[in-house]
Amino acid sequence: TSQEREVTVTKKGGVEQKVVVRVWNETVANLTLMALGSSAPEILLSIIEIYAKGFEAGDLGPGTIVGSAAYNLFVIIALCVSVIPNGETRKIKHLNVFFVTATWSVFAYVWLYVILAVTSPGVVDVWEGILTFSFFPMTVLTAYIADQRIALHKIPFKKFRLNRNRVIVAAESADIEMDKEPEVELLDDTLEQARKDYALVLRELRKQHPQKTISELEGLAKEQIDNSGPKSRAYYRVMATRSMTGGSMARPRSGSISNARRPSTTTDDVTKFFFDPATYTVLENIGTFEIVVVREGRDITHPVVLEYRTEDGTATAGTDYVGASGTLVFKPGDTQQTIKLQIIDDELFEEDEHFFVHLTDMKVQGQATHPIKLVTPKVAKVLILDDDHAGVFAFPEATIDVPESEGLYELPVERSSGARGKIRLPYRTEDGTAKAGKDYVETHGFIVFENNEARKTIPIGIVPEHCYERNVSLFVELGEPEEDLQSEVSTNMSQSYGALAANAAHAFLYGSYSNITHNLVSNNIHHKREDELTSEEKVALEGRPRLGMIPRVQINIKESDEFKNTVDKLVQKRGASAVSVSTSSWGEQFAEAIRVNSEGGEGEEDGPAEATSCGGYVLHILTIFWKILFAFVPPAAFCNGWLCFWSAIAVIGLLTAVIGDVSSHLGCTVGIKDAVTATCLVAMGTSLPDTFASKVSAIQDATADNSVGNVTGSNAVNVFLGIGVAWSIAAIYHSMHGNQFIVPPGNLGFSVMVFCTEALFAIAVLLMRRSNYVGGELGGPVGIKYLTSAFMFGLWLVYLTLSTLEAYGVIGV
Repeated sequence: TSQEREVTVTKKGGVEQKVVVRVWNETVANLTLMALGSSAPEILLSIIEIYAKGFEAGDLGPGTIVGSAAYNLFVIIALCVSVIPNGETRKIKHLNVFFVTATWSVFAYVWLYVILAVTSPGVVDVWEGILTFSFFPMTVLTAYIADQRIALHKIPFKKFRLNRNRVIVAAESADIEMDKEPEVELLDDTLEQARKDYALVLRELRKQHPQKTISELEGLAKEQIDNSGPKSRAYYRVMATRSMTGGSMARPRSGSISNARRPSTTTDDVTKFFFDPATYTVLENIGTFEIVVVREGRDITHPVVLEYRTEDGTATAGTDYVGASGTLVFKPGDTQQTIKLQIIDDELFEEDEHFFVHLTDMKVQGQATHPIKLVTPKVAKVLILDDDHAGVFAFPEATIDVPESEGLYELPVERSSGARGKIRLPYRTEDGTAKAGKDYVETHGFIVFENNEARKTIPIGIVPEHCYERNVSLFVELGEPEEDLQSEVSTNMSQSYGALAANAAHAFLYGSYSNITHNLVSNNIHHKREDELTSEEKVALEGRPRLGMIPRVQINIKESDEFKNTVDKLVQKRGASAVSVSTSSWGEQFAEAIRVNSEGGEGEEDGPAEATSCGGYVLHILTIFWKILFAFVPPAAFCNGWLCFWSAIAVIGLLTAVIGDVSSHLGCTVGIKDAVTATCLVAMGTSLPDTFASKVSAIQDATADNSVGNVTGSNAVNVFLGIGVAWSIAAIYHSMHGNQFIVPPGNLGFSVMVFCTEALFAIAVLLMRRSNYVGGELGGPVGIKYLTSAFMFGLWLVYLTLSTLEAYGVIGV
C-alpha cells in the first residue's frame, strides 16, 4: 500500500509541477489489503475450519470473528479512551467515514442473524453466502465515497483522489490539469497547504539549528513531518508486533530525502594565500592600521615570500595615504601576516575615498609537497571615511528583498563622507502593500551614531504568514539627522565655529530641521545669500550632517528562491514516506530477525540508541524461531510487494491451521467448548497486536480516526470476508452435491444478537462524548475517561458471560 508514482500537475496559468503520489487511497488500503493482512488469522481460520470439517459449519472460525469483533469494539476502545494523557482529548475528524464503517459493522452482524434465523433458519443458501461476500466491495466503495466527499453523479469525472490526511493519491491519468474541473481546486489547496506546512517546519528548524545548511534542514523537515503525521493501520500494527517481540523499529527509508543531510566531505590539497577580510573601512584620523594576509591549507611548513603594493583609487598616495610596497615572509607554521598602512589626516571636508592593496608575487623556498597559490581575494580595498564632516546618512540600496523567514531583519544605515560627532537619526516605517500589524511590526524612533561610528541597523519585525507566494512591500524613511548637543565631540566642533552666534550655530549644526531649532536656522543662516556667509558659517554648512541619495528604502517581503525550491522538493515528495517498515533484501530480513531492537540500529548518527530492556531480550528469544521463519518470505521490494503479500498470507494460513487445531485440542483437554474457546482465547490472541497498535495510535495521533475508525472497519470486513468466503464455498459445495449447508443458529445467533445490542450502546456512548463537556471520543476529564473505559470493558464481560452461559445451555435462546 506504500506504492508511489510521479504525476504532473498543471496548475492555473500553465505552470507544471511534478509530485510523488501514493497509488493506494488510505481508506481503501485499510479496508482491503491491510484488513486482509492484519485480520488474516480470523479470516483464514474460518475458511480452513470449513475445509477441515468436510465443508460443514464449525464453531471456531465464526466464533472467533464475532468474539474478535466484541474484543475490538469494547476492549480496544476502552483502552484507547483511558491511555490518553490527562487533560487531552482525541476526536474523530472525519465523522462521515466513521458513520459508514460503524453502520456496516453493526449491519454485518445483523445480517448474520437474518440469514441464520429469518430468511432460511438453520440453512445458508448460495445466494446468501455470495451476497454476504458482495457486501465487502460495497463497504469499501461507500467508505471511499465518504472519505473523498464525492457527489455520486460526479464520480466518473474525477481526475484525482485526495485522502483525508491531505495526501494526494494517484488518479487514472498521470497528468492532472487544474483548469478542467472545479473539484480539482482541492488539489491546488492541498499543495498550498503542504507548502505552508513545510515552510513553517523549515522556519522553526532554521531557528533551532542556525548553523545547518538548507539541505540539512530539508532532511530534518521531511523526517519531522513524517514522524508527526498520521500513520496507517499497517504501520501501527507492524510497530506494535515488533515491540511485542523485541524487533527492530522503523528506520529512514533507503535513498530518502533524509540522506541528503550528509554533506560530502572533500579534501583540498591546495595551500592558499589571500586577504581576510578583503575590505577595510577606516577613519581619516586612524593613523596607522594593519590589514591581514592569511595562509590556509595542508602545507604550512615551507617558507613563502609574498610581494605587495598599494594602488590609488579615488584616494591619492602622498595626499590621503602613505603609499607602500614590500614583502611579507611566512615562516614555517605561520598562518597569517599583516601589512601596516598609514592614513594622512587633514582638516578639509572630503568625500569618502578608497585605495587598493595588491598581492603581486609569491616565492616558495624549498620543494613544496602540495600546490601553493595566490587566490581571490588577492586585492584588498581600503575605504577612508572623512572625520571632519558629521556625515551623510542613507540606505545602501533603494530596494531590498527580505525573506519572510528572516523574522527580524536588521536594515543597515550607512554614514559616509565623515563620522564626526554623535548623531541622532529619526526613522519611521510606512505601509505599502504590506500592512502594519499584519505583515510587519510598525516601528519608529531614533538610531544613534556615536563619534566615528559608520554603520547602524534598524530592526524591522516581519510577521510570518506562511504563504508560499508572498510578495508585499513596505517603506522605511529617514528623517533629518540631529547632532547630540551633549557630546564632547559636538561641543569641540561648536567651539571651532566660534564666529557663529550661539543659538544660530547650535540650531543649524545640531538640529538643522528639527521642530525646536528650525526657526532659528531659518532666521540666521538659511535665508542668507552665499556671499553674505562668513567663513565660519560656510564651514558649518559644509560640515553639518545631512541625508544622502537614498533616504527612503522599499523592503519587499518574499521568500528566497532557495527556500522556495526546498519547499517545492518537499512537496514533490510529500506522498513518499521517509520512514520504512519494510525491507529490500533477504539479507536485511535475516539480520533484522536475529537482531534485537537497538543492536546495530540505524540511528547512531543522531545519538545512541535506546538500550533494550531485559524483557525485550526475553521476548526476542521466545519469538526468534518465528522471526527467522517469516524472514524466508520474499522482501517487499520484489514485485511491488505482491509476492511478499501473498507469501505472507500463505504462511499465516499454515500457522492458523496449526493454531486452530491446538486451540480446539486445548479446549477439549480442559473441557471448554469450541464456541467458548473461539470467543475468549482465540479472539483475544488474534486481536492482541491490534490492541497495542491502537494504543500507540491513540497516544501519538492528533485525532481518533485511526484508533476508533479502523476497529469498526475491520469488524465489518472480517464478517464479509471471513464468513462470506467460507460460507459461500461451503454453500456452493453442498449445492453441487444436492445438499444444503446447515448452520445451527444457536450459539452464533445468540452471540450476534448480544454483540449488536451492546455495539449500539457503545457507539452511542462514543457519540455522546463528542459534546463540548468531554470534547472527543478518547480522553477527556479523568472521571469520565475511566468511567467510559469501565463501561466498555463491562460490555465485553457481559458479552463473554452471556455467550458462555448460552454455549453450556445455562440460558436458552
